[in-house]
Amino acid sequence: MSIEKEIQRIREEIRKHDYNYYVKNQPEISDFEYDRLMRELRDLENKFPELITPETPTQRVSGEPVDGFESVEHSVPMLSMDNTYSFDDLQDFDKRVRDTLDILQVEYVVELKFDGLAIALQYENKNFVRGATRGNGTTGDDVTHNLRTINSLPLKLNSDAPDELIEIRGEVYMPKKSFERINTEREENEENLFANPRNAAAGSLKTLDPRVTAKRGLGVFCYGAASDYGFKTHAELLENLKSWGLPVSSPVKICNGIEEVMSYCNEWIDKRHNLPFETDGMVIKVNSFSEQKTLGATAKYPRWAISYKFPAEQAVTKLENVEFQVGRTGHITPVAHFQSVHLAGTTVSRATLHNFDEIARKDIREGDYIVVEKAGEVIPYVVKSLSEKRTGDEKIIKEPEKCPACDGPVNRYKDSAFLVCENQGCPALVKKSIVHFASRNAMDIEGLGPATVDQLVESEFLKDYGDLYFLEKNRLLGLDRMAEKSVENLLLGIEKSKSQPLFRLVNALGIRNVGEATARSLAKEFGTIEKLSNATLEELQEVSDIGPEVAESFFSFFRNPSNEKVLHKLDEAGVNFGDKDAATDESEVPQLLAGKKFVLTGSLPGISRPDASEIIRKFGGSVSGSVSKKTDYVLAGEEVGSKADKAEQLGVEIISWEEFLELTADIERTKRTKQTKQTKRTDGTDGDSLRQDLLF
Repeated sequence: MSIEKEIQRIREEIRKHDYNYYVKNQPEISDFEYDRLMRELRDLENKFPELITPETPTQRVSGEPVDGFESVEHSVPMLSMDNTYSFDDLQDFDKRVRDTLDILQVEYVVELKFDGLAIALQYENKNFVRGATRGNGTTGDDVTHNLRTINSLPLKLNSDAPDELIEIRGEVYMPKKSFERINTEREENEENLFANPRNAAAGSLKTLDPRVTAKRGLGVFCYGAASDYGFKTHAELLENLKSWGLPVSSPVKICNGIEEVMSYCNEWIDKRHNLPFETDGMVIKVNSFSEQKTLGATAKYPRWAISYKFPAEQAVTKLENVEFQVGRTGHITPVAHFQSVHLAGTTVSRATLHNFDEIARKDIREGDYIVVEKAGEVIPYVVKSLSEKRTGDEKIIKEPEKCPACDGPVNRYKDSAFLVCENQGCPALVKKSIVHFASRNAMDIEGLGPATVDQLVESEFLKDYGDLYFLEKNRLLGLDRMAEKSVENLLLGIEKSKSQPLFRLVNALGIRNVGEATARSLAKEFGTIEKLSNATLEELQEVSDIGPEVAESFFSFFRNPSNEKVLHKLDEAGVNFGDKDAATDESEVPQLLAGKKFVLTGSLPGISRPDASEIIRKFGGSVSGSVSKKTDYVLAGEEVGSKADKAEQLGVEIISWEEFLELTADIERTKRTKQTKQTKRTDGTDGDSLRQDLLF
């Protein structure tokens, strides 16, 4: 392979991992492996500078703004940080600094390197006015509404803070306890796990729903500013940020010379495991701001700072067996069980192998000696197998031909890496599928939470969600914690769910790759379960936003005999299958707000924002999380946030809940007037008369 092709190959691989990490929030390799790729590319480009192009990853700060947020241009570029894994590199860094400054010893400030997402925070008149992600270094995402949910971030600074506009730089992170709690919840809900706390923090901050961010328990540390604001040293700036009420990077140590820096870094290699948050290294900065200015920066890195990353902690152990776990949506996940090893302060003995393509790529076999590390110091991760240690007794890990939980049929879809159980009655799926069926965005059955579902399934009252509609009061009263009132409420909730609109039923069925938005599109296009179940692959793919994979999973669901039996139960019970006469079928709801985009802010009177959003969608409108030029209305309640300010800047109309109700009434009256006048025109009424009536 030519040098040019090799460079291009590495660039493409780095871009792929950038996309997985920054956009999809699903990294596939460790930080060490990523840094190795970057070093390899940088070394090749240094040897062959004529092959350097403007778009190469070494010429820019990684990361692009994510669609769905307003873009923010940073007043001062947010540069990345050069990093190293060796003390030799730290000594080389120190030599370059001393040579440039022409001094014998440099005073450094050493801080923990937080494993999170870099942000820029703006305060004016001591009030928090805007926050943005680093993005590509020049432009980031406006995440003000999400940052406001972080308890450790002050919305107003202390009295000794300046009144002028100031910009603070910091890092949003996720504490270990929050990370473990969220991944436990995601595992229970059959969602992809976050690979590490940094990945989780980025995903939490970039969600369009601030309520999700608020539940994630994020924290923030401030470690600098866009200007020196008249201070002489970085340490002095940090002390003042702390006095202003900002959560400051801690601990911070002033070190005289690189030897003291390296000694301090060594102290934290083991101590870091006792911290309530993750840190993957130390940041070393020249303390004097005047010396920082003399040193300057490259297009990507400041020359006055570097990060020392702790070496990844790894262990060699023996893979004893692989277990196949079945989740709610039927995904079969291979999990490695190995001899216990001590990593990053804890003992681990299992790790997910993700999928069967991953096993084949790494050539992992039962009985192999494997290298295990903790991705992000939290999640155990199988790095590779040690084929040179094989004895010949190792066993190739084969895909199961049947579901390990029910012996039902399994399938792969196209080029998917995941194996899926097709039996909706599979016991491993039943509990989670019933909880999903009853959830708020599905059939919305009050009183049917996970604990109740567990009891009903274990008591053999439920074998699938179709059995919900045949529960009997007298039998339920015999169960623990089932008093008469709670049983009546549960049965009432189940009865009410029969009249839910078709899209909710489609979402509730738990079809792989079919969420609420897809369910709405399919229900609107086909109108009834009968038409949906008889649709061909070609007809399904003709629906907007329905691709081959979604169409195939939908098609297969309705042709599985076990699923047909469950659907028959629902039909027999009288669940709305899209009959035109169904009282709550959305086909009967006038699409008064079709094409209108709304943004909600503040507390609305007498109604929650989720319920208000549902009403807007029911009438054909759409709801966004941020204000833009494409927004038609900002629906505002009490205690509005920055969205109202943004709307005023862009000239977007701001309306109250009362004005919203009047708006829908006006649209309805206008439509009826048009229909009436159109009828008159066909009877001979002239156009001028019609225009006068409409203007009136």
